[in-house]
Amino acid sequence: MSALRVGIRVPPCDRAYRIVETVRRAEQLGFDDVWFPDSQLLWRDVFTTLTAAALGTERIGLGTAVTNLATRHPAVVASAARSVAELAPGRFTLGLGVGNSSVGPIGLRQTTSAAMREGIGMLRALLHGEEWDFEGKVRSRLRDPRPEVPLHLAASGPKNLRLAGEIADGVILLSGVSPKTLAQAIARVREGAEGSGRTAQPPLTVSAFCAVTDDIAAEARQIKPICASIAQNGGAPFLALAGIDVQVPATVPGVYPDLVHAEDWKAAVDICSAWISDEAALRFAQEFCLFGTADQITDRLRALETSGVTGVFLQHVGSYDPPADLIEAVGTSVLTHLKGNDR
Repeated sequence: MSALRVGIRVPPCDRAYRIVETVRRAEQLGFDDVWFPDSQLLWRDVFTTLTAAALGTERIGLGTAVTNLATRHPAVVASAARSVAELAPGRFTLGLGVGNSSVGPIGLRQTTSAAMREGIGMLRALLHGEEWDFEGKVRSRLRDPRPEVPLHLAASGPKNLRLAGEIADGVILLSGVSPKTLAQAIARVREGAEGSGRTAQPPLTVSAFCAVTDDIAAEARQIKPICASIAQNGGAPFLALAGIDVQVPATVPGVYPDLVHAEDWKAAVDICSAWISDEAALRFAQEFCLFGTADQITDRLRALETSGVTGVFLQHVGSYDPPADLIEAVGTSVLTHLKGNDR
């Protein structure tokens, strides 16, 4: 029996009551958590969806993966988090990140490390019912606070990984499951924790694209835009550690709104084929993702647990449909092996 928490990423891509049906199925099949991304132009409001999910489920953990403190003021996030936590006591995790697809389409910049430090400080104070000095003009507090809400920080670069280890209640690692890159990421988190005098490393949740398949090469071609986006956004050195040497231009025309969330996925795959070969995509799937048979994925999840990871959330390819097929495939095969579920 594995203690590793296995979650699934579900974009709020449809009406809330329909998304809740997907979440209920994940709960029935034994998933531990459902994580919802937040991007105001791509999907429905994440906290509206979380509210419906909280009311429509009983056991499964609920979290944001992730919301941000750029399009949403920390005080607004604190109120929303408190409201969801009231509906799902002990089940809600507030995952935070720099913004990415929330800030880019409206011309804002990603949250800096300094701003993230201050924002998390404000969030934590408000959720604990403490007063906060707002720009030296007024001191205010949150009524009916919920101090038990854990604050998890998503990070990929060294600076934010150390920051997460220093101040967050948990860390969402965006490095994939490649052993070399994962070890480096965990080391940076540990540095931050030790530097701040923390006696224990915070919980670590890894995000990973997943496909239960007997034909990894065929499925791997579909994640070329993901690999290209990593290379485009400063991740080429991480890819190189796994033997993937690719160069992608800073701007890729013909893809909206971005490589990871392309509305026309087939076109994005074709465009990215100019830089990401089938061989590179296969290597990426094998190293950074959880692609393979149920047995192969189960073995890799067990290996993650021995590396110190406490949780994983799985992603499917695509942003505008719920991961129903992935939930069925993992829930009826991988989880039965990993956790002994008989649902």
